[in-house]
Formats: sequence, C-alpha cells, structure tokens
Amino acid sequence: MTRREFIEKSGNSYLAMAALGFLPEAPAKPFHLPRNEKPNGKKIVILGAGLAGMSAAYELGKLGYDCTLLEARDRTGGRIWTVRKGTSETEIGGEKQVCQFDEGYYLNAGAARIPHHHHLTVQYCRELKVPVEIFGNLNEAGYYFSESTRGALANKRVRAREVHADMRGYLTELVAKAVDQKALDLPMSAEDVERYVAWLREEGDLDLNKKYKGSERHGYATPAAAGLQAGKIAEPYALKDIVESGLTHPAFANVGEYTFNQQPILLQPVGGMDMIPRAFTKLLGDKIRLSCEILEIRKTQPGVRIVYLDKKTGQKQEMKGDYCICTLPLPMLKGIASDLSGEVQRAADFVPYMETCKIGIQFKRRFWEEDDGIFGGISKTNMDITQIFYPVHGMLGPKGVLKGMYNFHGTAKKVGALSLAERQKLALEQGARIHPQYAQEFENAFSLAWHKIPYSKGGWGVYSDSARQRLYPVMTRNDDEIYFAGEHASNLPAWMAGAFESARYAVDMLHKRVSAG
Repeated sequence: MTRREFIEKSGNSYLAMAALGFLPEAPAKPFHLPRNEKPNGKKIVILGAGLAGMSAAYELGKLGYDCTLLEARDRTGGRIWTVRKGTSETEIGGEKQVCQFDEGYYLNAGAARIPHHHHLTVQYCRELKVPVEIFGNLNEAGYYFSESTRGALANKRVRAREVHADMRGYLTELVAKAVDQKALDLPMSAEDVERYVAWLREEGDLDLNKKYKGSERHGYATPAAAGLQAGKIAEPYALKDIVESGLTHPAFANVGEYTFNQQPILLQPVGGMDMIPRAFTKLLGDKIRLSCEILEIRKTQPGVRIVYLDKKTGQKQEMKGDYCICTLPLPMLKGIASDLSGEVQRAADFVPYMETCKIGIQFKRRFWEEDDGIFGGISKTNMDITQIFYPVHGMLGPKGVLKGMYNFHGTAKKVGALSLAERQKLALEQGARIHPQYAQEFENAFSLAWHKIPYSKGGWGVYSDSARQRLYPVMTRNDDEIYFAGEHASNLPAWMAGAFESARYAVDMLHKRVSAG
C-alpha cells in the first residue's frame, strides 16, 4: 500500500489536501456576532448535546434566543467521552460493561487532542476556564514493532528514534549522491548547490564524504557514565533490514509529525477531555434535557415539530420551535422519520462513518516510564492494536491507564466483532510483544467499538473527495427551518474544531435570517 492509498483509506485525503493548500482551510476563530441577551421570542430546538449542539445553544443564548437541547444519552458530550470509574456502556448487540479504573484514572474514549492552531477550540477552553496541558503525540523513545515473516528487525521492538535517524541518514546520503552525479534537475548556482549539500549533511548527520555511518541520534550501545566511560554510539540498522522487516509500512509513517492537524504542540484539558462538555453543561443547565431519543423531525412551515421518547418515563413527547439545529451523527439521522429533503437524506445514506476501536488498560505501575523511559507519545505496530498511547497525566504516579489500542477500518471491524473478553485478550497478547510487563502488571480494562456505540454508530464522517463535492454542501445549507452542525458539517471532520465551527456557521446563518425579518 502506498502512502497516498493509506491516507485515502484512512479517510484523511481531504485533510491532507487542505493541509497542502489544495483546498481552503476551514476557519476556526472566535465569534464576532453582536450580542443581545434580551429574549427575542424565537425558540430553537437543538438535537444533540455534543459540542456542536452545546456551543450553538451557548452562542444563541448570548443573542437572546430560547434554546432547548434534546439528548438521547444520559450524559452530554457525545463523542467527547471520558471513561472513568463507574462509567457504563452497552454496545449495540453487546454486553454491559462497567469501568473499574481506580478513582482519578481515565481514558479519553473519543477526542483526545487539540491542535494548537485550532483557535476556536482553544478559545472555548480559555472562555470556559478549562485549563489545558501538553498532549504527548510524539516521543522518539516510543517503540516500533513490525510483525513480519522476514527481516532482521522483524518481531522485535525498536525505538522510533533509531528508525527515524537511520532512515533520515540514508535518505539524505542518497540525495547527496544524486547531487554529486548531477542526477537531479537543480536550477541553482554552484554556490546554492553547495549550500544545499551542506544542509543535507547536517540534516542526515553525514560524514565529510557525505556517507551515513551512524549517528548519536540513533542512540548509544554504551551510554556515557561518570569517570572514564565514554559513550559508544550504536551501529545503525542496515537500510535493507529496515525495509525488509516492514518498518516502512504506512503503519509507521510519521503522521504525527507531518500531518498539519497533528503537528506539535498539541494540547489536552487537565483532568480529561470531558472537562469541555462539563463546562458547557454547567452554563446551559436546564436547557439540556437528557434521555430524550429523537423519533421524528417534522416541518410545520413555518417552524418545526420534534417527536421524542422520554426514556425516563417511557412516554412519547413532542416539542415545537421556530427553528431546529440538528447535530445528530448521520448514521442516526438516516434512521429517524422526517420531512427532511431528499438531498439531506441522500447525504445521511451515503456518507460512511469511521469504524474505530479503543481500549484503556489500567496497570499496577507505570512500567513504560520506570522500565522503558517513555513519557507520553505513541508506539506503533502493524498488529491489530495498531497504536499504544502513553498518558501524560499522572506522570511518575503509582499507576496508569494506557490506551492499548486505536485502530480503524477493517481491522476495527474485526476487533469490534469480538467479545469484550476477546478484545482484552487480544490487546494484552499483542501489547505484551512490545511490553512484556503487561501480564504481570495488568489490573483491568475497558474497550469500545465506536461503530457499535448507541447514538453514534461511528467515529466520524468520512467523505471521499467526490462525496465532499456532492454531499457536503447540503450540510452547509438550511433545509427550510432546519439547520445542521457537527464535525460532519465542517471542513475539519473528526476534530472538535469542526464541531465548533459548524455550530458557529449555523448560528450565523440562522441569526442573519432572523435579523433580516
């Protein structure tokens, strides 16, 4: 699989094109609408109390609108979900699961990181007084583990820095050789070529002959110590061994360093990602009605009528409003009886959502820090678990919760089809190939398959390039008195900033319509 194929199959082709400047980047800046908190007589029914719904209600409240949010779950936040002690969930067709983590430990089961340039997300954290800390996305001390039938480095853990340093060295050596042989078409002066080669030597740590023979960046076979012991630099891996062992597989690509939306620095709320929805929930108070499952979305022209099931009483209820903002994930929207236009229903039918699984594993001690010197960041593998995330919160503490799996597509579908016990077994067995301490230090785990989570049925909307052109514009227009918001209605799918900016866009359109009379 080529890198391009990997990106496209991961549902990130649009993000990659935007990052490269081929498509416009969606803005993510604070609102600048005129404020008027006096009641204006208009009632807005908002479907869903995730970030899009709550931020829309928050902003509309500043403009004087009367908002009510209907949320099917017994909690707010939607896919901004932090699993803690006592959290319970029953997947579609699955068994009930109750989290057994110790008090104070958690897994960010949904969104987990905030890019520093997602200004609107950062602005809301500032405005809602949600403190943030660094999210460790990159760590050169993390491991790569390639499960392969051949290769000297196959089926053993190697440090990310070792592969990075050696591949950078071999690549720059290759380019330097091509320059020497005038094999590259370089419209540069001789002086500029000399400067370029000098940069290649520095970038790849090449010797005077422009050869890569190893580097302290790879690490040391014998570390420097007090007294007479000088450090001895480790021998580099052979390029043949790196490639043959499968360490150039897309699973090991430096997405976290080069993809625009994962470039350092990334942030996270102190105490868990749910600190953001909790802050909104506190501000909105009784405007939010939980355990209200939407059954029908009807147009009354003018106005809307929403029929829902109050799961607390088991009774059907209905609510009327002048306008509606629908933030429901598209897999949920297509299962609801409605008067929505054919275009909207087509978008709901044909925009798939990412299949993705995660598992949080609590261990008796933070062996990744104590034994392996890993503080934050990610280890990567081509096994089914795909990634292991190391928590930044609680460093040097007695225990910790690793995100022991984060996968996508067919792998996630396969893993999601397993029972909870089988998922745990898989995560422990594969994780132990990277960290042998797993078996001895394991305490408990909590896993989830987002495509089987009620009221979500997927991780995020995945637009192909053609679907983005055909179906996405429908999400940016109102359908009579119904407006749409959510990450699927933005140019930043899968990110909180997408939910926030889509809410802003819907609020702006609705308010301009009302203001125009």
